[in-house]
Amino acid sequence: MSDSPASILVTGAAGFIGLHLSLRLCNEGFKVIGIDNLNPYYDVKLKQSRVALLEKEPKFKFYQIDLNNKEALFDIFKESGFDYVVNLAAQAGVRYSIQNPGAYMESNIHGFLNLLESCRHYPVKHLVYASSSSVYGANTKTPFSVHHNVDHPISLYAATKKANELMAHTYSSLYNIPSTGLRFFTVYGPYGRPDMALFIFTKAIMEGKPINVFNNGKMKRDFTYIDDIIEGVFSIIDRIPQPNPGWDAKNPDSATSFAPYRLYNVGNNNPVDLMQFIEVIEKCLGKKAIKKFQPLQDGDVPVTFADIDDLMEEVNFRPQTSLETGIQKFVDWYKDYYQV
Repeated sequence: MSDSPASILVTGAAGFIGLHLSLRLCNEGFKVIGIDNLNPYYDVKLKQSRVALLEKEPKFKFYQIDLNNKEALFDIFKESGFDYVVNLAAQAGVRYSIQNPGAYMESNIHGFLNLLESCRHYPVKHLVYASSSSVYGANTKTPFSVHHNVDHPISLYAATKKANELMAHTYSSLYNIPSTGLRFFTVYGPYGRPDMALFIFTKAIMEGKPINVFNNGKMKRDFTYIDDIIEGVFSIIDRIPQPNPGWDAKNPDSATSFAPYRLYNVGNNNPVDLMQFIEVIEKCLGKKAIKKFQPLQDGDVPVTFADIDDLMEEVNFRPQTSLETGIQKFVDWYKDYYQV
């Protein structure tokens, strides 16, 4: 990135990835404005403690704003004149999208539209936004590639993330807004989300309670440590996407375009068996899990596996953190944070 300090908006700054990205950007000398609606989908105290960490940074400023508040969003764009925007705000969770579909339409569709409109009326150099490995849906060809067709989502959450990619493409095409979608694969680490497997398993094992092991343990996930995710996001911010001169409308490539638009997977490129994942947690905790084997849940997929060739080629992205190291760091944080 350039030497002069750029102004960056991070939406969802009180979230897991938002916290770590904002800290990295501050450390790199950027002026960071973070927004979040602090919704109660999970423990608001955890979100507030992330914000408290960020507010120790002199280059960071926080505003409690909902993406659905278009007026407030326009005001902050007008006032701050952002160079870059990283959108991490979303209603997350595959399973919750089956219980509460409306929340996903409101946050992930309507909220994202307001953000695109803000970038249209107050132009930015680059919009980077979080997509998800969930978009691969019913696909079984692995590793999952950004060049594969992803028209068969199996959860509303996945459908909204795919919709974000389509909406971003539309705005890149109509208004020349450079946009890059990043499909994250099962992110874990300190300050992680309480609705994710690592957090749920760690808490239950420590409390001597049983854990639900879905698909009878026959699951694989491309677990990606938070530092590796942040390296991927940070390195792409100033890689402004260019139109692909070789893009062929008769044989369209979904990861590039005639517009300034790109998609990348950000994953570990190394799927791990769920049972192995549990074993590593047990080892780090020095305690065995009580396992309750369950069928595959609606909306879940048995395997995720990221093809990261495009990101490696673009920014030399190479995940560095082993599962053992990453889980140990999470467990150390969990014990410290919850004083157990």
